[in-house]
Amino acid sequence: MFLVNTNDTNVYMLSIIVLNMKKLALIIMAVMLFSSCGDSDKQLKERAAELCQYIPDHELLERSKDFMTEDFYNVLDTMFNRLPEFEAMDHEWLYYFVTGNGGTIADYTVVGVEQTDKLHAVATISVRQKWDDGSFDESSDVEEHKLYMEKVDGVWLMSDFDEHKADCIRHIAINRDEQAMRDAIFNYLVNEIGPQYQQGEICIPTIFVVASEQPDSVYVPVLCDCWVLWYNFAGDTLKCVSGGSHSGLMSLNRQNDKYTVASFEQTVDGAGNEASAKRIFGSYYDVYQNMHSNQDVREAVRREQLQEYIKRNDLPVKYYQDYGWPAVNCF
Repeated sequence: MFLVNTNDTNVYMLSIIVLNMKKLALIIMAVMLFSSCGDSDKQLKERAAELCQYIPDHELLERSKDFMTEDFYNVLDTMFNRLPEFEAMDHEWLYYFVTGNGGTIADYTVVGVEQTDKLHAVATISVRQKWDDGSFDESSDVEEHKLYMEKVDGVWLMSDFDEHKADCIRHIAINRDEQAMRDAIFNYLVNEIGPQYQQGEICIPTIFVVASEQPDSVYVPVLCDCWVLWYNFAGDTLKCVSGGSHSGLMSLNRQNDKYTVASFEQTVDGAGNEASAKRIFGSYYDVYQNMHSNQDVREAVRREQLQEYIKRNDLPVKYYQDYGWPAVNCF
């Protein structure tokens, strides 16, 4: 026969109840914390589907700014709107994020969204191409892409797409470095070569870079074909008054992201021109010849570079004209 202390039993049972209530409270708090930090799959999918409509495709919509993080929009704005058009168009991954250049329209489906933490998520989307009438292009495959999302001030925004942001940042850095190099060449041609010609009101060279190396050193060799051209203003037209070609090896020094031209070994005029060009350009001689001797290529590049110069310097110019030839629209 055992005697049971009812008071001890009651205390024990009460402690069990209190402990279970504490556990229940912790579970409820954890659920509430998760609910306050996270979004439901349905909400994330719906937002991802909305953001798909602002994926850059041939152009960056100005209203996309409200649906992208500030840094992602600024990077894309630099790529689409602030680099030379003729240069940026060489990179199809920029202009054709999802549809290519076949005239189709992207049709998006959000496959799923993974929330990696309370402020970041990655949506997997599939893309099919369809025609203007709504029918699908059976010849194109369904592609999968990654749309990155970041929560800013309580709103989910697009922060990256297929990790193109890093590609853009690298390309912008390369472009700015190349532009600094071209500016140094441009200034050298204007100041050192330009005075050799009958001077007009403004000197605007055209620069063809045949090949260049960007080693990790201060010396940068550039094989180039440059045309130094002087113009006079005639209303909205630049009229060419003098100029000529200067081809060869330009040696630049680079220091603190700035370039200066150290020397310029040019091809010789007259009978020795071909031999000197073959010696200087070496394995790039055929590339040089295709640039130098093709008038259509020369004029296309000249027009593009004039257009960029006019924009950068806000000149009231629409045309350029060589003596005896009709005016050409720069735009």
